[in-house]
Amino acid sequence: MSNADRHGLIAKVVRDSGGATVQELAELTGASEMTIRRDLDTLAAQGVLERVRGGARTLLLRGEEPPFALRAREAIDAKHRIAAAVSALVADGETVLLDSGTTCLEVARLLRERPVTVMPLSLQAIHLLAETPGPATLVVPGGQPRVAEGALTGPLTLASLAALRFDTAVVGCCGLTAADGLTAYDLDDAAVKKAGIASARRVIAAADGSKLGHTAYAYVGPAALVHTLVTDASAAADEVTALEAGGTVVRTV
Repeated sequence: MSNADRHGLIAKVVRDSGGATVQELAELTGASEMTIRRDLDTLAAQGVLERVRGGARTLLLRGEEPPFALRAREAIDAKHRIAAAVSALVADGETVLLDSGTTCLEVARLLRERPVTVMPLSLQAIHLLAETPGPATLVVPGGQPRVAEGALTGPLTLASLAALRFDTAVVGCCGLTAADGLTAYDLDDAAVKKAGIASARRVIAAADGSKLGHTAYAYVGPAALVHTLVTDASAAADEVTALEAGGTVVRTV
């Protein structure tokens, strides 16, 4: 098991169970307890978990948004496949609004090699597109970044969105169900998503299967706003069927 895979597994176990001991994690991963202690120190420094005597515990409260550093370690292969499928749906020459989040960051990695115009809504994607110039044209919005997330929000972000029209908005989500629609953990983030969707002719949602069937705190809009959903095979079949019945095209990768 690679370091990245082991770190991802440790983060998931601690998050799902609320905590775990060094011994439990060593038995689960097959690594030595010394290695697990180093792993926990690394993950704690990244804000993924809290180090406690003999192990680690989650930093999350019930219903709280997982930190960016933790989400970046989850469903990595699925996010790569989703990003590739989303990029394939975007034609050369399009203007693209790119939402914040870890899956959309993977989309940014691919779009920077394409002759498209991209306005990202996160500092991570802006830095990615700016540090390695390519065929893509970068447009930077105004806004205030959310602490530890890098997502741009606030009146300047909303004003940037109101001033422009996009061919495609690629949106991430914290939750998506046919019944409750598209939801987010943060009210300001939800407002930005609403404005972004309103500014685009087409909306593509990029979300791994864990987001389907889940409902977060802040309502963005009905599922019917999403023209195409790109997800992975872990998505609940009944939720996929319900979304398709509502008119959303679902692509599973």
